[in-house]
Amino acid sequence: MTLSTFTPAQAAELAVVIRSGVIESRHIGSAVVLDPHGAPVIRLGAPEAPVFTRSSLKPLQAIAAMSLGAQLTGPAAVLATASHKSEAAHVEVVSSMLDSADLSVDDLQCPAAHPADGAFRRQLQDRLRAAGEAETDPRSPLYFNCSGKHTAFLMAARAIGADTDSYLSPDHPVQTRVAEVVETFASETPAAVGVDGCGAPVFALSLVGLARAIGRVVRMGSARLGAVADAGGRGDGGPASAKAGEPGREWSTYESEARTLMDAVFADTWAIEGHGRPNTTVIERLGVFAKGGAEGVIVMATKSGYSVALKCLDGSSRATGLVALTLLDRAGAFDSAFDGDRGAVSAEEPAATIAAIAEPVTGGTDSEGRTSVVGRLALGEDVAEISERKRN
Repeated sequence: MTLSTFTPAQAAELAVVIRSGVIESRHIGSAVVLDPHGAPVIRLGAPEAPVFTRSSLKPLQAIAAMSLGAQLTGPAAVLATASHKSEAAHVEVVSSMLDSADLSVDDLQCPAAHPADGAFRRQLQDRLRAAGEAETDPRSPLYFNCSGKHTAFLMAARAIGADTDSYLSPDHPVQTRVAEVVETFASETPAAVGVDGCGAPVFALSLVGLARAIGRVVRMGSARLGAVADAGGRGDGGPASAKAGEPGREWSTYESEARTLMDAVFADTWAIEGHGRPNTTVIERLGVFAKGGAEGVIVMATKSGYSVALKCLDGSSRATGLVALTLLDRAGAFDSAFDGDRGAVSAEEPAATIAAIAEPVTGGTDSEGRTSVVGRLALGEDVAEISERKRN
C-alpha cells in the first residue's frame, strides 16, 4: 500500500481567497502549535500524519554538516539553511563557500536554474551580451535555491575525507549524519525517505515532529545564559537546563551548532531567502525563525520556545505565512515575546507582518495604471474559530 499524507476528510480549512466579495478558493490542511514545553496548544486537521518536510528541514541538514566539520559561520551558515532567491550577495557567499573547501560549481549536483532575483539575472545578461556570448540567459547550479545547502554537504564531505561524487546518496556519511540529526531533534523515526526537488534525501515527519525539531533548534540556539532550553518536550522529565547526554536529550549535544546557526540567521536575515521575501521579513520584523518549504509546508519558532508547523494539502504556499503567524499569535506566543536586541514585540506587529507578507488578490489596473487590489486572503473557518475563542 502506498504511504499517504492526510486526506481531505481529515483536513481543516486554513484559509480562503476572497475575490470581489466571493470566496474563490479554499486552502485546507493540517497544523500544530507547540508551547515551550512541547505540548500541543493548537491542533488542526491531522498533524500526526506524515508529510515530506521539504526545505523546512534545512536547519537540521545545516547542523549535520556543521557537526561533521563544515566551517560555517555568518552568512555562510545562513546559506546552508537557506532557500535563497539568488541575489548577487547570495551567489557571492556560496561561491566563497565552494572556494574555501577547494570545490567548484561542477561539484554541485543540484539542478541548474536561472537566478530568481530579476536584478541579478539582468546584470548577468548584460555582462554576457557585452562579452559577445551567444547564450545570454544564465543558468547554473549555483543559482538554484538549494545551492548553499549542497555546498555545505560537500564541505562536510571534504572535512571527513569522504567521497564528494556520491554526497547525495542516502548511505553517504553526510546523509547518514543528517538522518541521525533529524531523528534526534524530532524524537521521531521518519515514516519515509524520498528525493527532494534538489536531489537530496528528504524525510517524511509528522507536523508535530517537525515543530518539535525546529522549536528545539531555535530555542537552544537562542539561549543566552548557558542553559540548554527544551522547546520540544521533556522526555526525560528533567529541567530546562539539563545537560547533554541525559536520556531523551541527545539533541543538546548539537548546542554549539544550533547556537552558531541561529546567531547567523538573526544577524543576516537577508541570506535565508532574500530582501523583502516572506521568511526574511518574518525574521526581521518579529525575531521569529521562519522556514518555508515546497508543497505548502512551513515551520516557525520563537526564541521563547513556541513553534508551529503546517501543510496546505493542495501544495500551495500562498497562505502559509498568514496561517502560521496567526496560530502563533492565538497561542499566545507574542504575549510576552521579547527580543533582547530590539525589545518587546508590540501587539500590532504580528498583524502588520502578516499584512506585509500576504499576497494581494489583484484584478486589472486603476485609472493611473496601477495594479488594482480586488480581494484578499482571509482565515479559514477552522482558524477563525480559534481567533474568536481567544477574543471571547
